[in-house]
Amino acid sequence: MVDRRQHWETVYHSKAADDVSWFQPHAAPSLRLIEGCADRDAHIIDVGGGASVLVDDLLDAGYRNLAVLDLAESALAASRARLDARAQSVQWIAADITRAELPAARYDVWHDRAVFHFLTDPADRARYVAQVLKSVKPGGHVIIAAFGPGGPLQCSGLDVMRYAPDALHAEFGAPFRLLRHQTETHHTPSGQEQEFVYCYCVRV
Repeated sequence: MVDRRQHWETVYHSKAADDVSWFQPHAAPSLRLIEGCADRDAHIIDVGGGASVLVDDLLDAGYRNLAVLDLAESALAASRARLDARAQSVQWIAADITRAELPAARYDVWHDRAVFHFLTDPADRARYVAQVLKSVKPGGHVIIAAFGPGGPLQCSGLDVMRYAPDALHAEFGAPFRLLRHQTETHHTPSGQEQEFVYCYCVRV
């Protein structure tokens, strides 16, 4: 069984943050969705946000209550170094999302691009959904981006799940009302194309 923490630490020690396949110069689709549902005082958590530039984009847009969670401390360190003094205004959480100790009813927005599809064990997916139920306020928004039906079967040497929008929403079930979904063709730094499905829900 893969030691997930060690796997991702190895990835970020062996590759630059802008050389991993999921790198985006700017997290434009995610930023648009967040700006459409959250004011600047919203409490936002970016799950698996490690070295992602979404936190930069959110800070630039004036958001003030940001948390970034990642399994790999080295990924979080890359973001802190990039942000320099601005990193002090962000809460950094090094944890496995399926086992993290998160506060109840804290977040107005839960964002995850490219974590959920790595959860191939149904028990891990159930623990993940339980975390969302616990931590997102009623009326809060949940944005999940995962590989679509045309996405890869593996990523970073690990098997992944692929989801059509209805199947992705079905993993979360009745406590979450699907508002809309969209598909993105992501271009990796090596020039490959990956299909992502974004599901945008509200916690009822």
